[in-house]
Order: sequence, then C-alpha cells, then structure tokens
Amino acid sequence: MDKKSMLEAIINHYTDGNKAQFSKLLGVSPQTISAWGARNTFDAELIYAKCVDVSAEWLLKGEGPMLRPSPSSAPDTVAHVARKSREGIPLIPISAMAGVFSGDQQVMEYECERYVVPAFKGADFLISVKGSSMYPKYNSGDIVACKRLAMSDLFFQWNKVYVLDTDQGPLIKRVKPGSDKEHVTIVSDNERYEPFELSLDHIYHVALVIGVIRLE
Repeated sequence: MDKKSMLEAIINHYTDGNKAQFSKLLGVSPQTISAWGARNTFDAELIYAKCVDVSAEWLLKGEGPMLRPSPSSAPDTVAHVARKSREGIPLIPISAMAGVFSGDQQVMEYECERYVVPAFKGADFLISVKGSSMYPKYNSGDIVACKRLAMSDLFFQWNKVYVLDTDQGPLIKRVKPGSDKEHVTIVSDNERYEPFELSLDHIYHVALVIGVIRLE
C-alpha cells in the first residue's frame, strides 16, 4: 500500500473521509493534507501522535492492520511492536529528542511504540526524517535508528551521517572537517542545500545513524 492510499484510509477511519476535519484533528491546513496526497507522502510522526490507536508498524511498513492489534493477536515479526515497556527501540518524536539524549523521558509528547529490530542492535532510539535535505540517502518519512555518543570523548567519523542536537534544533546531516578544530562542516546530500560550518560549542548531543526503515 502506498502512502496516498494509507492517508486516504486514515482520513476515512478518523473523520469519515472529511479532509477538512482531518486537518483540524492534526492541527495543519487543508492544503497540507492535499499536498501530502499529491506527493504520495505524509507526516507519520504527527499522525501517530494525533490519531489514537493507529499502528506505528502500519505507518512504517504499510502492511498489516491499520489499528494497533491487541497483545494476544499481534504477529511475531522481525520488526514488531514490543510488548514490554522497556523492550525494543523507542520511536521518538523529534521534539522529544533532547530528552532521549539526557534520559529525561518526561519530555515525550506521547507514549512511544518500541520496536525489536535485530539488525539495529545497539540502537538507542528511532526518529522520523523530515524534509528533503538528505535526499536521496533518506526520504521524508523514513525512520532512522540512532546510537547515542558520549560528548566527553566525542570524535566524528568524517562523512558519516549523524543526528545533532544543536542551537538550531535537531539536524540529520553528514559531518565533515571544519576550518579548525573548533568547527565542523554540516553537509546535506541534497545539493540544493549549501554546507555550513557549526561550532562544536553549539552541538549539545550527538547520535550516529546506524540504519533506516523505508516505505517504498
């Protein structure tokens, strides 16, 4: 199922097909909903936060039931929703990312789903990619698995992709050497976005991107 069909199914279920009401439910404009349909995309993180009982696994893969199954009927899949509160990797809204780095779970806007993904062993959290700055490496709506790095002995593997918590907000970018030891160069894969230098003092937390889940 493609994202456009998924979006239509969500709108039909939650607002009986009324796009205007659905836009109010999400807190976005009706034009945003129309644009999602035209581009065959949607903001999975926002929909998950606003639409009660929608399955995060369905949003990620477009397979299985749209609504969360009961624990007794949930399938045993390679990447499945964890049943125990501390099992698996949490899918975190970007707005709560700083809390994930610091361990302050109170900043989360909703109780996140947790996923068991054997290929992402060592990952601390999952977040959704927003925007097109890392296209074609990552598409908006992709889910990336991240491993926290200690700031006390931080060193960058040049040209790797990192999640950076900065004074400009969260960034998912490649990191390359800067003009001196106090700066790094922040690079997007999309050539429309110019690289820029960022002072290490303006980077508060860092995580290495170690994997991605993509909807085709």
